[in-house]
Amino acid sequence: MRSRLLVADPATGMLMALAAALLWGTTGTAQSLLPSATSPLWVAALRVAGAALFFALLEHGRRWAGGGSAPAEPLLPLRALWPGIALAGGSMALYNLAFFAGVKASGVAVGTAVAIGSGPVWAGLLQWLWTWRAPPALWWAGTLLAVTGGVLLASSGGGAPGLGLSPRGLLLCLTAGFSYALYTVICQQLVATASPALVTRWVFTVASVVALPVALASGGQSVSGAMGWAVVVYLGVVTTGVAYLLFSHALRHIAAATGVTLALAEPVTAFLLAILVVNERPALPAYAGGALVLAGLLVVVWAERRRWRRSPGQAQ
Repeated sequence: MRSRLLVADPATGMLMALAAALLWGTTGTAQSLLPSATSPLWVAALRVAGAALFFALLEHGRRWAGGGSAPAEPLLPLRALWPGIALAGGSMALYNLAFFAGVKASGVAVGTAVAIGSGPVWAGLLQWLWTWRAPPALWWAGTLLAVTGGVLLASSGGGAPGLGLSPRGLLLCLTAGFSYALYTVICQQLVATASPALVTRWVFTVASVVALPVALASGGQSVSGAMGWAVVVYLGVVTTGVAYLLFSHALRHIAAATGVTLALAEPVTAFLLAILVVNERPALPAYAGGALVLAGLLVVVWAERRRWRRSPGQAQ
């Protein structure tokens, strides 16, 4: 299901992707409010399940506002979208499960650096394979800057030391980066022929159907207490539901690889919240990492606007 998206100036899409990244960046601070014994697999599964419920309620609200009429049908019948929805949903579930398991195996610093750093590279390669058009050299330069900064942020941002780069942890974190990139590339094709609200609803429904049995089989401690469930609601509705709805809309305006790279604003947000809310005092390299991420994102924005000027009205 390949398509070209007719879009306006990509500034709108880039702002939406950055807004989504800002919301994702609050995830770590919110999770710090959960009891330390809470299983990360349960957190991941309940996040996607909460997002699926959010999207279902959103569609119900749209129907109610429209006097009970159904939302506009997608350009393709829903049944024709199901292969892509199933693959995107499976990718989203795998991303969440692999990321949390990889971080547990390798430590926060190493695991986050590998997962975050590999995502844009995977996205660039997948976009190349999908469209037979490689991202421009300027995009790669900006991505390299942003990834380097993200690695510095993850490895020197304070907190407990990493456990080391185990083969299992490395594989899990690379899988997380690949799964997120695959979700993004597929989702861009889906939102070309259906509304982002419809796509995200069914993608996260599939993701929750995959993730919840995995969390149940893990035997880990689930969420409990009023504070715990309040955090889960925030993670599901705000950092997953609203954020991915914004990101899906953004993919109508920008290249998938650009969207993944702009998501590197997430660790910068988490870094600032760690200083302002959690009162952490990161090492000097972490500040340099934040500056590199911002510089890289500016280069990627420049590359996206140059690409659009050369072929206005089309996004791959």
